[in-house]
Amino acid sequence: MSRPSEPDHAYLQSIDDRTRRLRADAAPTPSTFTGAPEDLCRDVERGVDRVADRLRHVVQHLHAHPETAFREHHSAMFLHQELSRHGHEAWLGVHGVETSVRAEIGAADSGPTIAILAEYDALPEIGHACGHNVIAAAGLGAFLALASVAGRLPGRVVFLGTPAEEGHSGKEVMARNGAFDDVDAAIMVHPYGYDLADQVWLGRRLLTMTFTGVEAHASAQPFMGRNALDAANLAYQGIGLLRQQLPPSDRVHTNITEGGESPNVIPGRAVLKLYARSQQPATLRDLSARLEDVARGAALMTGTGVELQWDEHPPSLPIRTNAALTGRWVAAQQRRGRSPLPLGVVSDTLAASTDFGNVSYRVPGIHPLIRIAEPATALHTRGFAEAARSEAAEQGALDGAVGLALTALDYLSDPSLRAAVHEEFEAQGGAIDVPAYFA
Repeated sequence: MSRPSEPDHAYLQSIDDRTRRLRADAAPTPSTFTGAPEDLCRDVERGVDRVADRLRHVVQHLHAHPETAFREHHSAMFLHQELSRHGHEAWLGVHGVETSVRAEIGAADSGPTIAILAEYDALPEIGHACGHNVIAAAGLGAFLALASVAGRLPGRVVFLGTPAEEGHSGKEVMARNGAFDDVDAAIMVHPYGYDLADQVWLGRRLLTMTFTGVEAHASAQPFMGRNALDAANLAYQGIGLLRQQLPPSDRVHTNITEGGESPNVIPGRAVLKLYARSQQPATLRDLSARLEDVARGAALMTGTGVELQWDEHPPSLPIRTNAALTGRWVAAQQRRGRSPLPLGVVSDTLAASTDFGNVSYRVPGIHPLIRIAEPATALHTRGFAEAARSEAAEQGALDGAVGLALTALDYLSDPSLRAAVHEEFEAQGGAIDVPAYFA
């Protein structure tokens, strides 16, 4: 009994078996749009080839210098220097975040604008175990490749270095400070264990429940106390019971961070922190209301008070994927010998969250995944951190750069594609007021 039991891998194996069966028959939906002229596409692809060695260096350098959310000073400066060495004016600390980066090609009045996003924050202790070093290299490479044909671009391209995705919402902070006010569409790519054209991403909110009771001697006068830890414990158990009535894609994970110091004193303060995740904005809002009811019920049962603090960091919405843009990503990846799988092949039980979701409810966007690791290698593990500095990671950055550059080029060059992108976005509900959504 001195060690925990080993988790059974049977469920993960069943997901892998299901994925293998589905991927054998899966084929991406072909794009019906012509996109950019072929000669321009070839020149952009050659533009990635010319900077390939620098992009490999970016993958390795950022991996060797991991920095956590809002502390990415070296990483941001490094990307700023890479842009400068290629002759581009770049700005640090824009849109309300010290460690953000922005660069542009094309004039604001030269046509439509598309933003290419790059993340570069890492995780505590395990570094780039989500592969954001690969994201940064791919985004940088796409921007540099498009810059090589800047004089032939029918529009504008913005490179946005967006810090603090892990556990925070750096993109939402930047958005509230105007980062996407002059942008018509936004794209990025994330490394993974599969090539996926689309995958489910959950919205996420943070809730802190602070219970306040009355301290008392736990032996001499327990009846004079109001136990805040009891309230936190009831809330914890209530959340556990609530899970049975939640949709399968919902997630609630919780810990009690404060609960008293001495067993001899009835605690007068206890704090429970949780993440709430759901697949749709509306279901996330409903889940939020139910969690508030659990907290108030626990306080009522114990005679304690409760304060609820939502979203210490701004909430993340689920991703709203644009199918028309996704089709062009798939076409670009097929040029590189990859075959991104459509939505539904990989189980949505493996879903996580990202602040790109907030961007995708402001402007049309895509967030595909590119394979750099074996399918069984999960994000946020030491195994994925190792994969993020491998040759496969370097190749993923190069293929991702081509994919982003060609998708952006197609969007700028093909009016029929652009119209379809925005018609789809409006049909999905159009832009929403993200800061006010949970108010």
